This record gives sequence, C-alpha cells and structure tokens, in this order.
Amino acid sequence: MNKVLPYILDYYDKEVVKMINQKYGYPVMDCLRKFLFSQTYRMLCNPALEMWEFSPIGIFDMWENEQITGNPRNSLYIRRD
Repeated sequence: MNKVLPYILDYYDKEVVKMINQKYGYPVMDCLRKFLFSQTYRMLCNPALEMWEFSPIGIFDMWENEQITGNPRNSLYIRRD
C-alpha cells in the first residue's frame, strides 16, 4: 500500500478531534488544526508505520503526549510499558 486511504484518515480526524474538543474545550477548528499539524498526524499518514491499527484513543494518547513532552513516541501505546 503506497498511502493511507482517505476514509481512514477521515475517521481518525473526526474521532481524535472530538476527543481533543471534549477534553480541552478548544473550538473544533482549532482542534483540527492542532491535530493536522502535529507529528502524530504525520506519523498516521506514513503508510510504513501502519498506525491505522491503533484505536483513536491510542492516536489521541500519542497526540496528547506530543503536546506534553514534545514526542508522540512517549505514549504508552508505543512504548508498551
């Protein structure tokens, strides 16, 4: 597979943005902007990483860890601690 299918990205966009909005109360467009311009989203778009196997909760956790620590790889979903 050369790229992540658009309907997969659309699904994650909606779910993760909804989680960001519910937890932090940012306006929806700000949530979308924060997610789309994150390293987490770039990783999600990389077909070699096959991140579509993570649940939206896992992707949200990665995004949140990126916001706190600067690195989405600090998420427990990746580290498996």
